[in-house]
Amino acid sequence: MAKPVLIDSHSHIYYEDYSEEFEDMLARAAEAGVKAMLVVGTDIESSRRSVELADKYPQLYAAVGIHPHDADGVTENDFMAVKELALSSPKVVAIGEIGLDFYRDRSPRSEQVRVFRSFLRIASELDLPVVIHDRDAHDEIIECLVQDGAGRGVLHCFSGDAEMAERAVSMGYYISVSGTVTYPSNGALREVVRSTGTDRLLVETDCPYLSPEPFRGRRNEPARALLVAARIAEIKGLDLDDVCRITTKNCHDLFGINVWDNSAKIAYRIRRSIYLNITNRCSNRCVFCAKFDDFTVKGHNLLLDQEPSFEEIMSVVANLEEDIDEFVFCGYGEPLVRLDIVKRVAAELKRRGFRVRINTDGQANLVHGRNVLPELEGLVDSVSVSLNAPDAESYLALSNTPFGAEGYVAVTRFISEAKLYIPSVVATAVTLPGVDIEGCRRVAEALGAEFRVRKYAEVG
Repeated sequence: MAKPVLIDSHSHIYYEDYSEEFEDMLARAAEAGVKAMLVVGTDIESSRRSVELADKYPQLYAAVGIHPHDADGVTENDFMAVKELALSSPKVVAIGEIGLDFYRDRSPRSEQVRVFRSFLRIASELDLPVVIHDRDAHDEIIECLVQDGAGRGVLHCFSGDAEMAERAVSMGYYISVSGTVTYPSNGALREVVRSTGTDRLLVETDCPYLSPEPFRGRRNEPARALLVAARIAEIKGLDLDDVCRITTKNCHDLFGINVWDNSAKIAYRIRRSIYLNITNRCSNRCVFCAKFDDFTVKGHNLLLDQEPSFEEIMSVVANLEEDIDEFVFCGYGEPLVRLDIVKRVAAELKRRGFRVRINTDGQANLVHGRNVLPELEGLVDSVSVSLNAPDAESYLALSNTPFGAEGYVAVTRFISEAKLYIPSVVATAVTLPGVDIEGCRRVAEALGAEFRVRKYAEVG
């Protein structure tokens, strides 16, 4: 398997700590898979140095700003200097490090707020994201973001609780996780990671500070971002490769740092499963479907240029057969609209000894005008059917199915009859606000299916 690709979204590698081995430090980062680093200024001089490094090294990018510790005495000339630095190079991708620090209070709080809000307005004017420092000023940070327009950005080295993370994410912000997530006593941050969607997480070192375990107390460096990603993967129940890919894509979306592989995927890996993305077509237009906003799942781009043939699918699968638990027909479309391809590929996968699962909306019998379940016998080990509602009226409102009330009847029949041909049948429901999850559970159990809850806004 290829080495994970990762971005360190927050570093201070202009410090003297690195001067004697700067090139070696960059080489160690590259060897660890850290393909890009955001170098973040904390005052005029370090911001200038960040830009110089970014202009010199292709893998480095810069953020420019003034830390809240130095807010006292910041003048219009200082704001102008930061603005000029931001405009001086295309490698400047953010305004920061800015924010509030009510823990050390090295500048008067009123001055911190004044400077922070001024930088928010500058970032908005320049159409740049912000990198925010927040220490014991969680409510005040949110209040400033509300007053000056939410904009976009990241709460670096996040120290708030899960409730604050949810508020920030709802405003379009990202949560950045540092080496502190590996500290035994920091259960609060691990809970934030657990409750925040991976599509809103970034990985950082904040080096030379905050080395992760087992290097705690020693000078940090970008290569150790991989240890942070590994801890996030453990918390989220993902593979390291998943977290690296997803957070790299997140950095691409926020900062425009482009080391993310955005080529369209026919077959893509999440954990120990290979998902087969064979169509983007679907009868339903579910109100919660993420593809209407973004065609990515766990950092994989699933927007197909055209539907792949059997030969194209199998040529990709041939390179992905090691260390695999199962193959899943899923992607961003309804796989059973291509029933013949599903049967042909599944037969070949079974011949090679693999488990096969299908994720479906359960309307294939309506699409094809016949009961297709007998045709799947012996080819499919498990089927996961999107139930999502306890009654036809609710289902129609959620799914926008073209089949009307008959759509829900077809789904329940599909679930019930699937047990005759497929060993494992699972009915699922998404935790969309307002969905009667317990009602869905009762329907699934009455149909004799296993029931599984899928978290809303966490795809894959």
